[in-house]
Amino acid sequence: MPPPHDFGIDTNGSTLAHEQDDNASQYSQQAESLGGYRADPWVGEREPAPAVEAKFITPLDPVVVTADGGRLPVIPVEEADKLNKLREEAGVNGAETSQPNGTSKRAQATGSRHRGSSVSQNEKPDAPLREAMPPSRTNPLFPPLPTYGPPSTMRTMQCFFFRMTSYVLSFFFLVVIFIGAVSNTIPRVISDSRQRAMFKDPKKTRPFYEEEMHRKKERRAAEKEWVKRQKSKGKSTPSGEKGEAVPQDGQFVPTEGGPETLTMDVAHYARRVGLDMEVFDVQTEDGFIIELWHIFNPRDYSNRPSSPQRKMHGPDIFPDSPKDSAFEAFPATDKKYPVLMIHGLLQSAGAFCSNEDDSLAFYLAKSGYDVWLGNNRCGFKPRHTMLDYRDPRMWAWNIRQMGVLDLPALISRVLAETGFPKLALIAHSQGTTETFVALAKEQRPDIGEKISVFCALAPAAYAGPLIGKIYFKVMRLISPAVFRIIFGIHGFIPFMMFAHKVLPARPYSWLGYHVFSHLFNWSDKRWERDLRDRMFQCAPVYVSSESMRWWLGRECFAKHRCILSTREEGAKEDAEDEEDDEVVRRMTKERNPHENPRMRLQRNLTSFHCATESHIHHDKTRGRFAWYNAQFPPLALWIAGSDDLVDGRRLLRRFDRGREPHVRVVHRKVIEGYEHLDVIWAMDAIEQVGKEVREVIWRTVDPDDAVMCRVPIGCAKPLEHEPDAHDEVPMMHSGGRLRMASISEVARAGPGLDEVWMGRVEESVEPDEKEGVRRGRGMSELPFVDLEEKGNPLG
Repeated sequence: MPPPHDFGIDTNGSTLAHEQDDNASQYSQQAESLGGYRADPWVGEREPAPAVEAKFITPLDPVVVTADGGRLPVIPVEEADKLNKLREEAGVNGAETSQPNGTSKRAQATGSRHRGSSVSQNEKPDAPLREAMPPSRTNPLFPPLPTYGPPSTMRTMQCFFFRMTSYVLSFFFLVVIFIGAVSNTIPRVISDSRQRAMFKDPKKTRPFYEEEMHRKKERRAAEKEWVKRQKSKGKSTPSGEKGEAVPQDGQFVPTEGGPETLTMDVAHYARRVGLDMEVFDVQTEDGFIIELWHIFNPRDYSNRPSSPQRKMHGPDIFPDSPKDSAFEAFPATDKKYPVLMIHGLLQSAGAFCSNEDDSLAFYLAKSGYDVWLGNNRCGFKPRHTMLDYRDPRMWAWNIRQMGVLDLPALISRVLAETGFPKLALIAHSQGTTETFVALAKEQRPDIGEKISVFCALAPAAYAGPLIGKIYFKVMRLISPAVFRIIFGIHGFIPFMMFAHKVLPARPYSWLGYHVFSHLFNWSDKRWERDLRDRMFQCAPVYVSSESMRWWLGRECFAKHRCILSTREEGAKEDAEDEEDDEVVRRMTKERNPHENPRMRLQRNLTSFHCATESHIHHDKTRGRFAWYNAQFPPLALWIAGSDDLVDGRRLLRRFDRGREPHVRVVHRKVIEGYEHLDVIWAMDAIEQVGKEVREVIWRTVDPDDAVMCRVPIGCAKPLEHEPDAHDEVPMMHSGGRLRMASISEVARAGPGLDEVWMGRVEESVEPDEKEGVRRGRGMSELPFVDLEEKGNPLG
């Protein structure tokens, strides 16, 4: 019998065609399956769209791209990889598959201690929620997130059950915290009542009491003057400008005023100090819509983008050809350098705008920077391009997604709007955490090349002693399944947001302060109490229960007490540090017998160049397990010395002891007595933090970018010269009075005995350093003596 091909039958072609048909059929089924993740039973008007491909944002973050361009997050890596392989095998036109990089190989190449691990879990669509997780192949501090889908009747019932149980149980949890907070205030109330009975004012013991009263008086006078001028000018603003007739003279003229109205609208507070705010919508690569706030001077911003221009552009970030900048109206040498600010846990970007002229965002804007405020996903208004609030997939994220997805999207939009290749990044608390996580060499280190300097305020990389409190210990005992029953699979304690809507502003702010003060062990003694209520109008916001589980649960941060190192690695670091401390202690005593403990601590924490042999961390092996590579941007840190929430000193020690050879710390400061929120809300925060942030940003700008920008106020002179005291941003309601060069803190050691901060510093430093203290140079790193000085860890 002749061979088949002699009869003209092409068996190879037939087999190939059959395989292609089979692959096309499998691809179609997989595309419909993953596209079915969009079939939302709670939003009936939307029809499912088939999946086109899976795009890997990182090796562990695939998102489904649907036929209509939508994005769906939280799908198993294997399912995403399967879709792309079937797409390629089916020969779909224009197939450009995005394949995941080998995480274990990448970790090995970068020197990470964390190797790939496989966790056997149930990946069936109808699996119980507690078991529906993808396998983990990442850092043990980031366990896999739950996956939900495709939606079904059973899944809908499960989600409804979790929503109901969590609403009730989390409410009772909040009641317990509230009772504890009220109980905590009873001793203070008794103490204040006793002092009043003795005809003493307990408020006079506050560090900045006199300055508080002075500012309050000025503010009330300005409010009365505003009302008076409003009556004389009708509905026009005090300066008379309206609409497009605003003069472009660069002055800061308030367009709102009068008695304060507590609101969540940051634009209201901006207009009270002569600025304004506009909102940009930003779409992340996994489809979330987050808000980016732009602070600007209406008298110096004539080419304002229209409303359509402020809408979201799409999920792709860092385009090769950015759109035309809205700032082309400014001369080539008169642009403003962009600054992006990221807020902390349970807050919004309004935290940077709560102190009137002493708000860090307003201060930098008036100094000459282009200030942008980034908000994380969900915030006050949870939004997604395809998902609904009730869909649990909208809440399956934690700190890693905020870092690798939200932060790049915000940076990309700011750069696109301003036309600059880089920006300065300022972050507080959780904002520093998501940045540190995002810049890790296992995550998205490339975004470090878009940042000229990273200013970290109260950096949250290591846990402080507060993590040992009883209620945090109880949280660590709860299993993930029980955690989801108590706190749900949607937003964390949604009753807080409900209370924000129904309660009057001042009672709500009072409750917010006392509850969070009780939980996080900080006080308002350094804040301007007259403004405290507005500080809690912008908090809390929506956060996912998974995010809070990452902070408080038994698997992640609360267990390991670090964001990127395990507990075992931390123990090894402690052992190495103890050896170093012994050598430092011995060498210091031999070389500097007259050096006091305070000066020793300050010298060791600020020894950037490590000129002495007492720093033995030149051992190159310590950098073998570094978190970061050479793409990490210059870093500046401001540490709160009395911060019980996080341990900033330990992070400094990590950099000082050579564990991060690629990180260049350009500035560091430990402010003794400061608590976690004082770096942004203390009355002297501008003096202690703001002025230095302003100068650090300018000194680290690329020279090619600097020639295009106007020089910020206070930065005109070279670094080696002292800034002009009168070259400063004045306070709005002060009659032209400049900010105090230094706010003295009064320590009452006895009846009638006052000790001023400046005098105490002069007693603690050498004679040749006193002149520098009198000048109050912020960048000098001279010893800072405060009311509550912690002990010296070096002995």
